[in-house]
Amino acid sequence: MATHQRIDFHTHTIYSDGALLPSELLRRAAVMGHRALAITDHADASNLDGLISSLRRLREEQPDDFGIQLLIGVELTHVAPGSISGLARRAKVLGADLVVMHGETIVEPVTPGTNRAAIASPDVDLLAHPGLLTLEEARAAAERGCVIELTSRRGHSLSNGHVARVCAESGAAMVVNTDTHSPSDLIDFEFARTVAAAAGLDAAQVEAVTVANPEALLERALLASTRRDQA
Repeated sequence: MATHQRIDFHTHTIYSDGALLPSELLRRAAVMGHRALAITDHADASNLDGLISSLRRLREEQPDDFGIQLLIGVELTHVAPGSISGLARRAKVLGADLVVMHGETIVEPVTPGTNRAAIASPDVDLLAHPGLLTLEEARAAAERGCVIELTSRRGHSLSNGHVARVCAESGAAMVVNTDTHSPSDLIDFEFARTVAAAAGLDAAQVEAVTVANPEALLERALLASTRRDQA
């Protein structure tokens, strides 16, 4: 069996509610066999600029420190549906490689309509822990190419089985993320496969959500970043 490396698109640092500096998070992820990591601290209009500029500075000044690809990201969190598209666009203009949207998890009071608005926004790449995602929303995500998260995060993961079912039916792409806040939240490749299998996916689907789909999303994010930097 080929040896695969983890790609995680949803993590947090001390710049929102995580426990680690970006450098330490990247180092720990590299030791655990990650190929790439997106740092996606919680963002709204009040801190979007600072989060992105800090990560851009890290990547520019410490490019060879970690042996892992850093993706500059944000997680728009508890942003009302009407503000999502504008903030996502602004994040990309400022230099974000990846925009994650905090979806309608069943364990937090997320505004109804958030999933739908995120999926409709062309600058939102990934919908995190979307809770009771509808089949109609999943079909819209499949059509636009918005990736849907299966998560290992306690609480948010309660709806993984439902999310996996509607995404499999609709053809929406899924990836396994951690929503890491502390070192113990990081998982290796084999545990990511277990998370996917526990959501009810078959062997081929597990392979897709842990290998093919993360690789495709990583390639898409890096290509968009390169094009933006060359413009």
